Formats: sequence, C-alpha cells, structure tokens
Amino acid sequence: MYTIVKKEILNPTVVRMVIDAPAVAKKAQPGQFIILRTDEEGERIPLTVADYDREKGTVSIIFQIVGATTEKLSHLNEGDAVCDFVGPLGRATHTEGLKKVAVVGGGVGCAIALPVAKKLHELGCEVHSVIGFRTRDLVILEKEFDENSTLVKKMSDDGTFGEKGLVTDALRALIESGEKYDEVITIGPLIMMKFVCALTKEHSIKTIASMNPIMIDGTGMCGCCRLTVGGKTLFACVDGPEFDGHLIDFDEAIARSSQYREFEEKKREETCNLFKKEVQ
Repeated sequence: MYTIVKKEILNPTVVRMVIDAPAVAKKAQPGQFIILRTDEEGERIPLTVADYDREKGTVSIIFQIVGATTEKLSHLNEGDAVCDFVGPLGRATHTEGLKKVAVVGGGVGCAIALPVAKKLHELGCEVHSVIGFRTRDLVILEKEFDENSTLVKKMSDDGTFGEKGLVTDALRALIESGEKYDEVITIGPLIMMKFVCALTKEHSIKTIASMNPIMIDGTGMCGCCRLTVGGKTLFACVDGPEFDGHLIDFDEAIARSSQYREFEEKKREETCNLFKKEVQ
C-alpha cells in the first residue's frame, strides 16, 4: 500500500497528491509516468510524475477528475493509501545539452510540463514557458512556472488570466520577435499540440510532444496506447510518451482518444452517485 502524504485541490477538477513511494522516487525523471490502482478491484490508470523528492521518498501526481477511477481517487485523503503505484515507466525527457527551450503547456497538461521546465531550469537552460487555460478559475501551478522559467507567457481563452488568446498566439509572437529555440516541448490537449507542432514545423524548430493515449498495462503488450508516428506504429508506454511532434498522426490520435468518452462520463456519474449515497 502507498500512503497519501499530502492532498491539495488545485482547481475544481484537478487534484495534487504526494505519495509515499521510495522505490519510484529513487529513479523517477521528468517525462515518465506511473500506473496506479485505488484498490484491488480497481482499473489501472496512467498518471505522469509531476514531481519527486528522493530524500523523502515521495512522488507527486496531479490528475483531472474525468472518469470513475479519478473520481474515486479524489475522495481519498491524507493518511489513506492506494493499492498499487508502479513505475517509473516510459522514457524520460531528453534535457541534456539544451540551451534554450520553449515549454508549452495547456490546461492540466501544465502538470506534466512543469517538471520538464524545472529540470531544464536546474541545468541552466533558458526556459520560456507558455501556459494556457480556458479561464482564471482553472489555472494551476502559476507560481511554480514563475520560479522555474526565464520567461513566462500566460494565456487564457477569455482573457481573465494573462493575455486573451491561445498558446500558439504567444509562441508565434516569440518566434517572430526573433527568439531562437533549440527545441519546443509541448504538453496538453491533443488539438493544442497539433497546432503547436504545425506552427513550429513552419519555422523548422524541433518539437517534442508528450502523448497520453488510452493505456492499460504500461508494458507494450496490450497495444491500447498505439500511435502512428512517421508512418510506423509505436506505443506510448514503452517508445514514449514523448515523440517527434512533426511525425505524429494527431488526427488519428484525436479520433481514438474520444472512443470511450461517453462511457467514462457515465461511470463517473455512477461513482459520484455511489459516494453521495454513502454520505447520506
């Protein structure tokens, strides 16, 4: 069992938890993920490593409440425990030798972008972070990005946070102002990453996109997390989760990602109703 050391509500649908998991904390790196189960009969879900503390033996996860399992997880509190917490899985983000990087995060994807920005910042890289949210109420990790970036561009769809507009608007303005990046790293909704990669391809800037498709076992055996990259079938769990953004078939990934949306919403509603009955 893996004890929840700390729990923090970041916004109405996003939660941060710090988990006591010394073996995972010992080897975790930015870009990698874990797979957890809330209980012995629970489903396996992948969550990106949001932070880690090797001395304390803890790993931080940040998740959005979208289905039954994340709903269950959100009802656990400090002192409770999850059944399984396996990792680190996947390939770590390549950070060595980069001098200037733009990290582009959208929504809850900023939770994945932050450890990458933090690691690059610690290595002395000039980090320009572009973070975007629909509205001010959904903003997470603003302070942390300020602390781990040379420059931060803040965007929102409605203008209540930073500037009104999309992350691509801010990135385009930076590029057209003369900023030269060794690499752009983008993490967020698939449609956002698609257009970030289209923009950087125009300017021949190497771009890495972090993918989070449907996943079950995390070892490459189930095939659920398959993606088409450069015309080849690859698996996010073992070949990624980061890939050359200019080679990803985003249209295919977007279509596959929505296959179970209706089912997820139904199961979450059932889980919510179950918790309500227990409270009554």
